[in-house]
Amino acid sequence: METIILAAGKGTRMKSKLPKVLHKVGGKAMLQHVIDAAKAAGSTREVVVIGSGAELVRQEISGVEFVLQEEQLGTGHAVLSAKEKFADSKGTLMVLCGDTPLFTGDLLKKFVDTHENSKSAATVLTAEIPDATGYGRIVREDDNTFKKIVEHKDATYYERQIREVNAGIYCFDVQKLFTALTKVKNENAQGEYYLPDVLTILKNSAEKISTVVVDDYTQTFGINSRAQLAAANKIMRQRKNLELMDSGVTIIDPDSTFVDAEVEVGQDTIIYPNTYLEGKTKIGEDCTIGPSTRLTNVIVGNNVQAQFSYCHDSEICDGVILGPYVHIRPGSKISKNVKIGNFVEVKNSNIGEGSKLPHLQYIGDCDMGSGCNMGCGTITVNYDGKKKFRTTIGDNVFVGCNSNLVAPVTVEDGAYIAAGSTITENVPKNNLAIARSRQTNIEGWTDKRK
Repeated sequence: METIILAAGKGTRMKSKLPKVLHKVGGKAMLQHVIDAAKAAGSTREVVVIGSGAELVRQEISGVEFVLQEEQLGTGHAVLSAKEKFADSKGTLMVLCGDTPLFTGDLLKKFVDTHENSKSAATVLTAEIPDATGYGRIVREDDNTFKKIVEHKDATYYERQIREVNAGIYCFDVQKLFTALTKVKNENAQGEYYLPDVLTILKNSAEKISTVVVDDYTQTFGINSRAQLAAANKIMRQRKNLELMDSGVTIIDPDSTFVDAEVEVGQDTIIYPNTYLEGKTKIGEDCTIGPSTRLTNVIVGNNVQAQFSYCHDSEICDGVILGPYVHIRPGSKISKNVKIGNFVEVKNSNIGEGSKLPHLQYIGDCDMGSGCNMGCGTITVNYDGKKKFRTTIGDNVFVGCNSNLVAPVTVEDGAYIAAGSTITENVPKNNLAIARSRQTNIEGWTDKRK
């Protein structure tokens, strides 16, 4: 079973510089959703027909073959443009649309199995929808078998009353498909070569045509506008939240929790409102995430607490407490049982086990040992205006408040930094470093000022 995916359309109603099929649903390009569903259904090869924004699609999508449709003359023309790719193919060819990201692999697998078991020349997926405006209607014979598909613009008044529509998903005997495609004409309101006309041609040649009605019509939604994109995102989000709750995750308010399709969350984790879990984030068990937290491509261990925090492209190990108002930037690893309090930023740094950054710190390009305590207002001064430098801090170091560690600098195990110090030289093990001017009190100064 092979697959061809139609993704050449410009998507003018999106009003975007980005090709329509690259807009994201659930944090993943809608075309990638379609490809993944095809693979999950058992497809052994995927050929994507591209046109508008072809180079951008090639850059974003991998693991498939591409065919360029130079001129967009309809769905039938799009499939025909890939004919050479399937010259030696036999068996089933599934045809999908690149702007229908809500199909699941399970649905497509059932669809393909039905087609192959029925030994049909073609099978079309259909859906009963409340408002069929704009969709091709499924017209049936008196015995309820398939008769034809008529596009909305070509439909009569009575045909437009039909609520069973073409979902744009097909299975074909691959060789019969391409033979019939050569007979398709463009004598219609759009002046295009319609792929559904193949079904009529096959039927008139005494070939068997089957239909499969989808249980959940929302899976058939295509995306042509920003409003439809938002609607698809909402459906995907609801589906993901239900999946997580069924697996043992507590979501306090699903309507205000936004979880991307590929995110993983462990059992007995609690997610509070206004939380965004994005990309390839993976969260362990027994965590408390949120409220108002955003995690993007973050690996989170077990028993982690994070509130009012933004973390991206980083790792947070077991037992860490974050927040409120914490920013963990890319390249950071926060080791076990670290506490990071309010208004702290960590960038490209390794924070050792059990260390504490309670409040108001910037820790950038730093390798910190275990058991350290950073006083309020501590900064690792990592940038000289041209280059970034690293700060190395050993185990069990205590840094007093309002201290600056000017990199490159090393503070060895057990050292203390006095409050208000600006450290520009290495501090040996178990030393106390004081780097501030001696206090001077000027008697009578306030009287003179007055």
